Amino acid sequence: MKRNFTMAACAAALLAGTAGAKDIEMQSIFPESLPLLGKPAWDISKRVDTLTAGGIKFDVKAPGEIVSTGEVWDSVSTGAVESSWYSIGFAEGVVPSAPLFTTFPFGPDIKEYAAWWYYGGGQETWAEITEAKYNIKTLHCSTLVPEASGWFRDEIKTLDDLKGKKMRFFGLGASVMGKLGVEAQSMGLADTMSALNTGAIDSAELGFPFLDNMVGMYDHAKHYYFPGWHQQTSFLSVIINLDTWNDLSDQERAIIETACEAQVLKTMAEGEAVQLEPLAKMQAENGVIVHEWPQEILSAYETAWTEVAAEKSAADEDFKTTWESIQTFRENYSEWKNIGYLK
Repeated sequence: MKRNFTMAACAAALLAGTAGAKDIEMQSIFPESLPLLGKPAWDISKRVDTLTAGGIKFDVKAPGEIVSTGEVWDSVSTGAVESSWYSIGFAEGVVPSAPLFTTFPFGPDIKEYAAWWYYGGGQETWAEITEAKYNIKTLHCSTLVPEASGWFRDEIKTLDDLKGKKMRFFGLGASVMGKLGVEAQSMGLADTMSALNTGAIDSAELGFPFLDNMVGMYDHAKHYYFPGWHQQTSFLSVIINLDTWNDLSDQERAIIETACEAQVLKTMAEGEAVQLEPLAKMQAENGVIVHEWPQEILSAYETAWTEVAAEKSAADEDFKTTWESIQTFRENYSEWKNIGYLK
């Protein structure tokens, strides 16, 4: 018994002794104060710390604490920053196909998107595009519910009402809006709020009701549009310098992967559970008017997206390969979707 106790004590000491050697710096692009967007970075850090008994600690830094959001991808690539809590759509300027792995217009729901990422070739395709060239390992680690598609100061009744609007818009949806005469800009949360306050933009899509209520979007506009055709679901990810990732043991990598997969499920459930109360509150207390896009405008968005996808496929081979992979998967999946689920 004494021998077994001594062996256990030695094992515990060995594990504790390795903890300091496994600190991994992580730059978040969202603050901890934002549930579903930023807080999951700190949640995954705590979960991995617990599962490894302190063997791995992600030291999460607030946005801008090390580098700006625009510098994160390159910094993780070079190893200047070891990892980041990130939306890989922000890497579009470097990797044109990146938004297809995060969220894209008229895209799938979370079930279908996850099926493509984990079992339909999505994860492998992204690895082929980024691991050798950019030295980055990517783990999807959270998911977001459909977003609203915009806040406008004036009601949008026709396509002409969109023309000339200056609008914050994320990812590939910005290119769609550009085709319809909108001056669309992609920017982060802080820049969006600043631009609305100064009048640099007069409309914005930002998030879902829970987030939009939290940051007070109703102070800037009252007309709130659905559905979020541009962002039916979104993945958030941990990106890790590949050298840092390879320095971990097989067990440590498996723990991080499993923790991320569990958090995808947890954030999916949380996101669905927290939307109705803030949506009702904004309508009852803040004068928000909820609209559904007329079919004419929704069809125009979809037509413009078809054009954007074709143009980007022609301009970038990785985009083309990824887009073809997604389309093929969705065509095949549609048979199961049609017979397996209630209409």
